[in-house]
Amino acid sequence: MSSKPPIVLGLDVGTQSLRAALVDLNGKTVAYGVEPIETTYPKPSWAEQQPRDWWAAARSATRAAIAKGGVDPDQVVAIGLDCTACTVVACDLDGEPLRPALLWMDQRSYREADEISATGDPVLRYVSGRVSPEWMLPKALWLKRNEPETFDRAGRIVECTDWMMHRLTGGWTLSLNHLAVKWNYARPDGGWPLAMIAAVGLHDLPAKWPEAIVPLGKGDAVLSAKAAEELGLKAGTPVAQGGIDAYLGMLGLGATGDGDVALIVGSSTCHLAQTREGVFGSGAGGCYPDATVEGLYTIEAGQTATGSILDWYRRHFAGREQAEADAKGVNVYTILDEKAAAVPPGAEGLVVREDWQGNRSPYKNPQARGAIVGLSLAHGPGHVFRALYEATAMGTRHILDDASAHGLNVERVFIGGGGAKSPLWLQIHADVLQKPIHLTREGESCALGSAMTAAVAAGVYQDFDEAAKAMVAIEKVVEPNPENASAYDELFARYVDLYGRLNDPA
Repeated sequence: MSSKPPIVLGLDVGTQSLRAALVDLNGKTVAYGVEPIETTYPKPSWAEQQPRDWWAAARSATRAAIAKGGVDPDQVVAIGLDCTACTVVACDLDGEPLRPALLWMDQRSYREADEISATGDPVLRYVSGRVSPEWMLPKALWLKRNEPETFDRAGRIVECTDWMMHRLTGGWTLSLNHLAVKWNYARPDGGWPLAMIAAVGLHDLPAKWPEAIVPLGKGDAVLSAKAAEELGLKAGTPVAQGGIDAYLGMLGLGATGDGDVALIVGSSTCHLAQTREGVFGSGAGGCYPDATVEGLYTIEAGQTATGSILDWYRRHFAGREQAEADAKGVNVYTILDEKAAAVPPGAEGLVVREDWQGNRSPYKNPQARGAIVGLSLAHGPGHVFRALYEATAMGTRHILDDASAHGLNVERVFIGGGGAKSPLWLQIHADVLQKPIHLTREGESCALGSAMTAAVAAGVYQDFDEAAKAMVAIEKVVEPNPENASAYDELFARYVDLYGRLNDPA
């Protein structure tokens, strides 16, 4: 055994990169390793990744973190895992992928989602009546109809988390967290909605799913000898059952009390809250029993594209800012933020709908598309970039207003993820919502949440609440500027109105 203090490893498989975080038992990061992950877009609204890239990134990032932190393998007492949700993998029983994974943001199965929703099955009340094309059943149905050979050959049709757990442990399990949120699995209704699955012709799909269902952070899985060798860790290290990145991010923010709302701001934005009673009828993605903590509901809503829109702008339109950043030796977003900060609230008349990849909440319209409205020759890059920031915050305001109207208590807002790195974006959120924004000491909340599940799995802490008290610290609160309230109230009304004008069925 190492004489050095024990630490835990959190593996955070995001959309743009994989982060390996070595964290001590007080929640402080010892070292990070980060490796990029490539996404391809074969057609409009399609998005794919190669599963082998996830594992290659895990190997590189973990070894980099170990080297940076000077960590002995014996110090790592447990491993936690979070991954993007509803990133669907078709593979054989050994885990060999048969095709690229359908990334969570992939919207190709919108017709299949409509068909499943049209069944009217009672289980749909947990998802506000509609299934998203991002989720497991629509994507599996699309595969069966459009790539029947792949569907038939697949011994497993699972998610990124399931596939990564298999690579880590050698065994196959399903995460209750994913099932309750993205697979229409509801314990209060008996589990699997087999009648609905059969009604759309997917009667042969359940045979491709592992039988073992494990709640988030639990289970008796351990790191296999093969995976340990590749990662540079010790075989037999406990591996906590993984789950959805945003849900682990909620834990990493400590946003688990009544009135707490967690915003995980990355490529997309996920909005999460825990309640003892279900909140039904809103445009939220759903109200999920047992998804995070058994016996509680988790309310989830989301915006399909937020940070990915900023990245889209950077890649296509920020060449001058990139050159300026290179000359100054700073990140390009520093330059973009400076230009956006010089523009007044409301971006001098610009209104943006951030529906680049459809609208997840509150409209649940995968065919909605983004727009920048009100452009004039007086507008420049700072105006457009600020308007993109403001649109993402407006989307969050719309979601929270809608959920509050249906009974969700919203008192404290916590933000984590990559978006927490931009002071301007945070201030805009505070001003648009007119609520304080709570920031934690550790900015990578998803990785910290994974580390927390590892600490619970190792027996260091009894449950997530105890782990949060020990490992999560609020470092800063961003207060809203009341002088901007009226400008953003006006912009919000125009933002909501624009959706109707762009999506009028007439």
